[in-house]
Amino acid sequence: MAKSRIKGSIQSLQIEEMWEEIMGKTIARYTESIRIFGDKLVIRTDVAPLRTELNFQKENIKTRVNEALGENKIQEVIIQ
Repeated sequence: MAKSRIKGSIQSLQIEEMWEEIMGKTIARYTESIRIFGDKLVIRTDVAPLRTELNFQKENIKTRVNEALGENKIQEVIIQ
């Protein structure tokens, strides 16, 4: 269980570092945090229009993040 949490933390850091490359400068600038919990990617932003746009792009985000991780880890994207 501890190994799984550590791996999730490491993957969260990897995604944070690559977020601008994955999603672009504008989205990266207005994203508060990106975290992985199990098979879920949680993206937090205070910008309502961005939150709406990200909700429309969930499938695309999931695909891009999984490609960046090199595995099919993310099954759900949650926008907050």
